[in-house]
Amino acid sequence: MPFRNRSVVLGGVGLAVLLAIPLVVTQPHPQHVLIMIFLYALMGIAWNLVGGYAGQVSFGHAVFFGTGAYTTTLLMTKAKISPIIGMFAGGVVAAGIALIIGWGCFRLAGHYFAIATFTVGQMVQIIATQWKYIGAAVGVYVPLDRQYQWWLTLQFKSKAGFYYVALLLLGAGLWLCWQIGRNRLGAYFRAIKGDPEAARSLGIDIFRQKLYALMISAFVMAVVGGVFAQYVLFIDPASVFDGALSIKVALVAVLGGAGSLWGPVLGAAVLIPLNEYTSVMLGSSGSGLDLLLYGVLIVVVSVYQPDGLAGLWDRLFGARGRILREKKVTADAAARS
Repeated sequence: MPFRNRSVVLGGVGLAVLLAIPLVVTQPHPQHVLIMIFLYALMGIAWNLVGGYAGQVSFGHAVFFGTGAYTTTLLMTKAKISPIIGMFAGGVVAAGIALIIGWGCFRLAGHYFAIATFTVGQMVQIIATQWKYIGAAVGVYVPLDRQYQWWLTLQFKSKAGFYYVALLLLGAGLWLCWQIGRNRLGAYFRAIKGDPEAARSLGIDIFRQKLYALMISAFVMAVVGGVFAQYVLFIDPASVFDGALSIKVALVAVLGGAGSLWGPVLGAAVLIPLNEYTSVMLGSSGSGLDLLLYGVLIVVVSVYQPDGLAGLWDRLFGARGRILREKKVTADAAARS
């Protein structure tokens, strides 16, 4: 079977399996873990556009996640606007905030940019904690109303509904990232990451392209935040603007393989179950253990596989791996002769 046809068949089988999982795995907690994998994979894809493609490491993406969560919730509670509309409205607001943040922070380079984004994230969390209109430190409860259809309230009687919503959004995020990676915008991002001065000499407006990357990334993060708010039915600054969230999203992309299409998915598939099950098994006594394991994984990957899990997968099963194995076989044959 030709490679292209085989990929289509495997993709179709994989999609069928994913669609059938809620029909087989009916327990709430395994479904919850899968939902969180999909949502974090999508957030990793969003971060990847800035950190993986454009080479700008950000530790402030929780700002956009929280913006989407609060915008969706406040529009629903105060204006009776459907969360389906609210989460995209939150994406627009987050893109506007990204424009403001990027306008100042992109004038910095390297680790100074990363520190600046983390600082902005902490400032936004403090402001949200004191802002009474949005509930301040008390937070906001999402009203539970299942009398209407799910496309009006984005609320379901079981976790299976959120599973399919998260899976659909992840598919849309992968498609968006794939489209960006194969057109001129993705080429600009990679050129900026590879050699900014060379990119500038070719006429690429580096500042503008970085703003585009951050705004698209912020929009996707905000959509996830809006869905998350409807899923947990309660948000507060400590949960949606937390700096640890920004770091975890970055780790998902880095561990999986920054700059690759499937890297964030692989990273989320490893990190999120690790986090969820250590929390369940150890409870408060294991507080911080997941961060220790994250650190060990990142060190191991950085030393032995800098391209992340996606690079390892490619070496073992992808075209690159086949080429390397063929070269090794040829070299061994030449040595024996």
